[in-house]
Amino acid sequence: MIDVPAPSSPVCRLLTKAALLLGAAMILASCYMPVRFDSEIIVDRKGYYDLKFEGYLAEMTLYQGLVQGKVSPTEEKEKAAIIERDFTRDADVKEFSYFREGHFKVRWERAGDLIEAKTVTFLRRNELILQLKYVENSGYVVLEGKSLKKENRDQIAKMGLNMQGQIRLKTDMEIKDSNATSSKKDPKDPRFTWLVWDVASIHSPRPRAIFILE
Repeated sequence: MIDVPAPSSPVCRLLTKAALLLGAAMILASCYMPVRFDSEIIVDRKGYYDLKFEGYLAEMTLYQGLVQGKVSPTEEKEKAAIIERDFTRDADVKEFSYFREGHFKVRWERAGDLIEAKTVTFLRRNELILQLKYVENSGYVVLEGKSLKKENRDQIAKMGLNMQGQIRLKTDMEIKDSNATSSKKDPKDPRFTWLVWDVASIHSPRPRAIFILE
């Protein structure tokens, strides 16, 4: 994993209209949005997977309250502590700490048998950011990121939030379809292929790939 740079600009400097936050928070199915991140995934034809995510997440409700001036420093500290306690109960969360202004630093790792698990979701099933799914009746393995409509992406950008990072996936499965930015054979083992998604902004296409599990 690489060192993920922290969000560089204060939230209040990025905001154009505080009122946009309420609408954006309501349209997001997840309360958390990755702003800077690095993710590495291994999934092979036997069904073994290893998914890692490291970066910064913005918690939309806390972000909204801080930008609108509705959350005091004391309340900010209390709310951040509650969120941190909630997440650190999850054994897959290796690091979770408050950074500032509604942003949290997180390191999450999970590995196991995808055929048995069927679905693996980061961050949680109701907080989908990245998901690996074994579709039993088709024999496919699907990787997909969170889906957002264009108008939702536009609204988030107007809020001053953005999304930047990279997702790398290594596999020896046949690739049926992919919208990866680039791909290459693993120089150490040409049986494996690396797919790379460079997420330049909130407007980048959501990552998606379909593999044939043999």
